[in-house]
Amino acid sequence: MTGILEGLKVIEMGNNIAIPAAGAILGDWGADVIKVEPLAGEMMRGMGSVQGVRVTGVNMQFELLNRDKRALAVDLKTDKGKSILHKMVETSDVFIANYEVNALKKLELDYATLSGINPGIIYAVVTGYGSRGPDKDERGFDFTAGWARSGTQHLMAEQGGTPPSQRAGMYDRTTGMHAVAGVCAALFNREKTGKGQEIELSLYHVGVYTIATDVQNALNGLPSLPNDRTKATSPLWNSYRAGDDRWFQFAMLQSDVHWPGLCRAMERPDLEKDPRFEAMYKRADNCIELIKIMDDVFNTRPRKEWEQRFRENQVIYGRVETPEEVVNDPQAYANDFFTEIDHPKTGRMKYVTIPVDFRQNPASVRTPSPEVGQHNEEILLELGYSWDDISSLKEQKVII
Repeated sequence: MTGILEGLKVIEMGNNIAIPAAGAILGDWGADVIKVEPLAGEMMRGMGSVQGVRVTGVNMQFELLNRDKRALAVDLKTDKGKSILHKMVETSDVFIANYEVNALKKLELDYATLSGINPGIIYAVVTGYGSRGPDKDERGFDFTAGWARSGTQHLMAEQGGTPPSQRAGMYDRTTGMHAVAGVCAALFNREKTGKGQEIELSLYHVGVYTIATDVQNALNGLPSLPNDRTKATSPLWNSYRAGDDRWFQFAMLQSDVHWPGLCRAMERPDLEKDPRFEAMYKRADNCIELIKIMDDVFNTRPRKEWEQRFRENQVIYGRVETPEEVVNDPQAYANDFFTEIDHPKTGRMKYVTIPVDFRQNPASVRTPSPEVGQHNEEILLELGYSWDDISSLKEQKVII
């Protein structure tokens, strides 16, 4: 079966994570994505480690972000390099980038220039903080613009504690998904109007939107609640440690509905009608006391036993798992969270798949990440360059 975006031509000028993530999604969905890089390759290729995960023989982060793409390495500071890109734009549908806006303008890859070449081009750029305002020229990464500046890092800290770090690329990948949504909406609009579209999104804005509940409250004068599990005003929406030091998370929004079942699961029927806890507002008023009781109860059994009791009593919970447990979870495999393909360096390589499941046109990981400039000749021949032209471009160090 063909991918749902079969026939779509995408130029990706991405580095690090956000736009490469968007390109990987479009590629998995069937688009022909050409990754354009400097002659030495983009910076993620040489990343020594990412959030404590050391790169050994194969850069797993790069593989994750750059499967299902072709690669073109070209010196865009040269006139002939720019000409190659402009020629690609003539027949492409989408241009996505997370280079600095000023850098794109200097390279003659701004929207005004590219839409002049192809009025139907869908042009999407990710910035750190947006293209307007006092910080428009600041460089931003997901750790700084998405995680820290947005307020997320502050909110995730326990009250009075050190602001925690995040895991690599969390907000980048979220931003990539937003970029893909914008591109698809613009393509739909082009079908109706024949016109292209300029799209911009920032890591900062995506971070703010991701915690929009808290920010919406702040906009309207409501303070953020501190993140302290020992004082959670809804003890039935809280995390607890079992007797084997394994954690689980409750998520019972209608706590009055679930309270009797939880009391049965805990084998504490006395708590159900206890005047301190019998209603939601009373549990909120006495949350510290109730959480202490629940902590003591849950410490008496291993998590596996609690899970059985939770299921029997319709208690809504989730296991707190490690990545090593996730990759062995039969539920994840039953729903195709992972796939495996041939790889030139490892023989076989496993990949995390995109969460969107198209039933009639399923997404697929078909090819591993390309080497720098792996498809230079193939792409240039498609553009109409001759073998003599390609040899000349190599001699002039426009391409490798």
